[in-house]
Amino acid sequence: MPKHNSRITDAEALELHSSGRPGKLEIRATKPLTTQRDLALAYSPGVAVPCLRIAEDPAAAYDYTAKGNLVAVISNGTAVLGLGNLGALGSKPVMEGKAVLFKRFADVDGIDLEVDTENVDEFVNCVRFLGKTFGGINLEDIKAPECFIIEQRLQELLDIPVFHDDQHGTAIIAAAGLINALDLTGKDIKKIKMVVNGAGSAGIACTELVKALGVPHENILLCDTRGVIYQGRQDGMNQWKSAHAVPTDDRSLEDAMKNADVVFGLSIKGALTADMVKSMAPNPIIFAMANPDPEITPEDVATVRDDAIVATGRSDYPNQVNNVLGFPYIFRGALDVRASSINMSMKVAAAMALAELAREDVPDEVGKAYAGRQMRYGRDYIIPAPFDPRLITVIPCAVAKAAMDSGVSRKDIEDFEAYERELSARLDPAATTFMRIAQKVKSHPKRVVFAEGEEESAIRAAVSFYNAGYGMPLLVGREKLIKSTMKNLGINGDFIEIHNATNSEQRERYTDYVYERMQRRGMLYRDCQRMVNQNRNIFAACLLTHGVADAMVTGLTRSFAVSLEDAMQAINCKPGKRAMGMSMMIIDGRAIFVADTSVNEVPTSEQLADIAVQAASHVQSMGYEPRVAFLSFSNFGNPTRDTTTRIRRAVSVLDTMNVSFEYEGEMQANLALDFDLQKRLFPFSRLTGPANILIMPALHSANITTKLIQKAGGGTAVIGPILVGLEKPVQIVPMGATVTDLVTMAALGAYEASTNEMDEPFL
Repeated sequence: MPKHNSRITDAEALELHSSGRPGKLEIRATKPLTTQRDLALAYSPGVAVPCLRIAEDPAAAYDYTAKGNLVAVISNGTAVLGLGNLGALGSKPVMEGKAVLFKRFADVDGIDLEVDTENVDEFVNCVRFLGKTFGGINLEDIKAPECFIIEQRLQELLDIPVFHDDQHGTAIIAAAGLINALDLTGKDIKKIKMVVNGAGSAGIACTELVKALGVPHENILLCDTRGVIYQGRQDGMNQWKSAHAVPTDDRSLEDAMKNADVVFGLSIKGALTADMVKSMAPNPIIFAMANPDPEITPEDVATVRDDAIVATGRSDYPNQVNNVLGFPYIFRGALDVRASSINMSMKVAAAMALAELAREDVPDEVGKAYAGRQMRYGRDYIIPAPFDPRLITVIPCAVAKAAMDSGVSRKDIEDFEAYERELSARLDPAATTFMRIAQKVKSHPKRVVFAEGEEESAIRAAVSFYNAGYGMPLLVGREKLIKSTMKNLGINGDFIEIHNATNSEQRERYTDYVYERMQRRGMLYRDCQRMVNQNRNIFAACLLTHGVADAMVTGLTRSFAVSLEDAMQAINCKPGKRAMGMSMMIIDGRAIFVADTSVNEVPTSEQLADIAVQAASHVQSMGYEPRVAFLSFSNFGNPTRDTTTRIRRAVSVLDTMNVSFEYEGEMQANLALDFDLQKRLFPFSRLTGPANILIMPALHSANITTKLIQKAGGGTAVIGPILVGLEKPVQIVPMGATVTDLVTMAALGAYEASTNEMDEPFL
């Protein structure tokens, strides 16, 4: 498979931001607003009551409004990523993205504000007068030195946390890595010689934080484009640089690097050379954090040092310094104690908590995602993985405790165990699951065949699949037509393999294979020949069964039932398993699985029991504790109808199978999902929480339910149906599926292929 850098194209990025509702954010109501009474309570006249309470006691705003979970992401666009001064409006996609990360990782509601001024006084006044709206302010992409002035003045003027993530986020993650790197190399933080190359916002913040951790002032050499910042230097200085000037004879970065124990790079690609690294002390610690390209690559370091610990800002190298490990969770903890600021104690606590987390055993689901990479505390693992599920509890708790201890909290947490449970419930289960899947697929890229390769969406999905680093796409179709479509789309698809039965050297072999399977089912040889030549699903399935591809995606132009029937002309079910579809619904942050949504029309009791066993196995291997509910229109025989007998008997069948997961039924859907109601009405229920696997009584009810929920919107997402039970990975998208749907299902197919190779359960 050709090696390439995982990347996205301009067209893909523009399509994501423009498709459907433009942008990446929307506002949703958190209270029902369906009746006149609802409106009267939420607005006039009911809204007057909390208004008066807040006027009497401003702290009540945290109780009666969204203030306590609301962070403003604010920029003037003067230093957007590595792109420079794009202006306020040019920064908006980044600020929206930051708000999305707040929500995704810590369930913090972020609102982006782009302030159209480069004047510090105007910017500060704008934000200060809006400050009462928010529980915290996240400053972003503001150039130095203005960012220092703006942050300091807002911290003085506002009684809520003001945090410039470009400074402190990077500093906190880097400091955590430094703590562990020093531990592994046996170096004393009070005796190390450290170089920080880059005296902008991140460089200054890193310098301040490592000093707070214990590195002596005189042991750090801060460098900028003019060289070392030494006492007495006049050229290119400001008050923030001057604060870190030290007495030294070193003048250049090359001088400073000699015998240095640690270097933090916060500058530009290529700023560090192999000779500089070679001149460092034994067991050097090198954090090359320039993005997207580091000051020096780990490969270049390895040519001159075999004793170095290296970190970068990139996900394709070990030890990624990624701000998403910090800011969502730091604000989460600060908001939950209504902190008036994020002080140095809270930053140190976050860094220490991150460092300690990296030393603990890595959860299986995280380790599997990085298959092939050492996920155990050591030189290649000094910083936790970005989607470690423990981050949501560990970091906010540490930050909240530090806020309480340092006196900046206005609401203390009395029960931290209960707080941890509350934090865990905020985690988006689907996003976490699919991040793990994506990482594992990148570690084990596969060959996935898109059966309907002439369709424009299939071609675009194949390119996206390849650019994401998931593997090699194969398209089935006429080469001339596919290449013409690519040309019209402006796509360079030279890397894509195109397969067509009419010119395949394996056509006769595939026909023999299908004939051997179908000859006792009424098929003549010429029938099988026609099937292979004319049915792209069958031809693609033959590519799969004969090892040309590892997984298959289809469904754009044919129904699920027809596509499955085609695929099963060449592919069997796994021994003891049945083909079934399982849809994953995300409703208010909860993952709920519905089976069978696509294959078995009216399952018998025994088949329902089998479906439950398969669904529970898959859900458990995704990291969820399966709780199965067999659904009906009745609750435990009330009312009694002939149609419920089959459901009750399925539960009895499971009783004889000695399964290890929780199950109950028959019950109505609202009862299955409302655990409080369930325990109040039916205290004998065997479930210990709300059901997360719903076994439907028939295909029509399952399919109708998921389709209705999918179209209802309102933040609800439906993934699938995920086809399971076949010997080879086949995924079938709904007709009219989007490019994103195709890529997701192709990744699921590739993931199943990799788990099958390792004899692991799929998902």
